[in-house]
Amino acid sequence: MSVDTTNTLPEGVREGSEKLVLVTEPAGVKLQSLVVREQKGQYLRIKITGGGCNGLSYKMKFVNDTKRGDILVRSSGAQVLVDTKSALYLRGTHLDFSDKMVGGGFKFSNPNAKSSCSCGESFSI
Repeated sequence: MSVDTTNTLPEGVREGSEKLVLVTEPAGVKLQSLVVREQKGQYLRIKITGGGCNGLSYKMKFVNDTKRGDILVRSSGAQVLVDTKSALYLRGTHLDFSDKMVGGGFKFSNPNAKSSCSCGESFSI
C-alpha cells in the first residue's frame, strides 16, 4: 500500500496546516512505517472523545476514507485527518514518538490542556 502524497484533496475535505497538528520527524517516520505494515489506511485520524481519567481522550486510528468536513494536515510525511470538533481541542498540538523501552510510544503535547493524566492519554481543558 502506498501513501498518497499528492496535493489533491478528497471532496469535502479542507487543507489544514501544522498550526493545527504538527507531527515531529520521529513520529512521521513511525507513522509511515505503520501505514505500510498495518495496511489499514493511508490516513491517521486523530479524534478527541469524552472519557479517560481526566475528561477527554485522544483516539488514533488508520483509515482509508475521509469524511465531509475533515481537515487534512500533511506533516513530516504523515497525513492526519481531524474532524472540526476535535480541531477545537487540538489546535497547536505536537505529536511525537519515542522508541524508549520505558515511557516510549506516541506522545501528545497539547498547549490547550490545563491538566493531563500521568499516562498522557487524557486531558482536561
